[in-house]
Amino acid sequence: MNPPITATLPRHDIADAALASDGRKRIEWAERNMPVLAQIRERFEKSQPFAGVRIAACMHVTAETANLMRVLKAGGADIALCASNPLSTQDDTAAALVHEYGISVFARHAVDRDGYYSHINAALDIAPHQVFDDGCDLVNTIHTTRKELIVNITGGCEETTTGVIRLNQMAKDGALLFPMIAVNDTDTKHMFDNRYGTGQSTLDAVFRSTNYLIAGRIVVVAGFGYCGKGVAERAKGMGADVIITEIDPTKALDAMMQGFRVLPMIDAAKIGDVFITVTGNRDVLREEHFKVMKDGVIMANSGHFDIEIDVAWLEQNSKSKNVKMRHETDEYVLADGRRLLLLAEGRLVNLGAAEGHPASVMDMSFSDQALTAEYLVKEAANLKPGVHDVPSYIDKEVASLKLISMGGRIDTLTPAQDMYLNSWEHGS
Repeated sequence: MNPPITATLPRHDIADAALASDGRKRIEWAERNMPVLAQIRERFEKSQPFAGVRIAACMHVTAETANLMRVLKAGGADIALCASNPLSTQDDTAAALVHEYGISVFARHAVDRDGYYSHINAALDIAPHQVFDDGCDLVNTIHTTRKELIVNITGGCEETTTGVIRLNQMAKDGALLFPMIAVNDTDTKHMFDNRYGTGQSTLDAVFRSTNYLIAGRIVVVAGFGYCGKGVAERAKGMGADVIITEIDPTKALDAMMQGFRVLPMIDAAKIGDVFITVTGNRDVLREEHFKVMKDGVIMANSGHFDIEIDVAWLEQNSKSKNVKMRHETDEYVLADGRRLLLLAEGRLVNLGAAEGHPASVMDMSFSDQALTAEYLVKEAANLKPGVHDVPSYIDKEVASLKLISMGGRIDTLTPAQDMYLNSWEHGS
């Protein structure tokens, strides 16, 4: 257990230092369910892979993220953390990181847009060698208004689908000037974090906000990637009639073969009770859909940015708005009297209206991130600017450690089996 920090505090901008004790309890609770990350921390404490390395991170300031920051610090890193979403910041966690663990944090719950970007710039003032991003805002800021920092940056990690999409476009345009590793694309991230984490935490947010009964309702899930699959599976498991909307015929076919209906959004909009967007694109729910929705529908977004639901149209075309009818639930009343309920202001609902993914899921994602950061220290000089995959051995190591921590065991190949798989001479 880390002793309380009594020396000069690191640079920070947080909401309330008095919350530090509560934040420490939250962080230590999450730590109980992050055994893989704990093992990595023990190794980093001995090997000090980040001695002299400065890391700027723009991530959700949650208890799970706090444990990743502690691992990096244990490995010798100098860290500055800012929030990647104003509504996901846990003010007690931010306070604990500063006052209990001596880590520089710039994050306040519900900060406005100007405050959000001032925090990003404050984190970048560390002149980082590595950058951790959730959504590419940190990398985008570096490439647009803080270009002087690029000379120091050896590389970084991106942990969201949305961020990887943006990075790939930057790379395609020749705009990405240092290597970024797509931690999001590891199997132990998108197969588990995206699917099981997003599925559970998104519905958790709907329940906390509305106390709504899912069983017997029509739930429309926009997007059938790993996140969409997770949401759809959990909703179906709770008795919902689930409709999928997709633009990819292969994913749509997969949805149908799993027993889901597949419809265009304009058709689903007429019959849905709950709408959850998980596409990474913009205007997935927009004017044409709002105009045909039933009275009392619930809308939530579990994609990274608050652009999947056209909130601006709702603001401009509703005759009234009832703010915070319930926890993180705003009600927009249209001219014809229909009421549309929006959760978490259209922002990432599982963190805006709930606590995000369970710690046991983030254990894998953040272990990937920690080991990838160590890999970057050793190999960044050999990586060209662009988007790179996490080495497969890191992913397998995390999966193996997680499996063991959960009591699972796997078989090993016999010499004959190994020879068979690595030869071509054997016939039918």
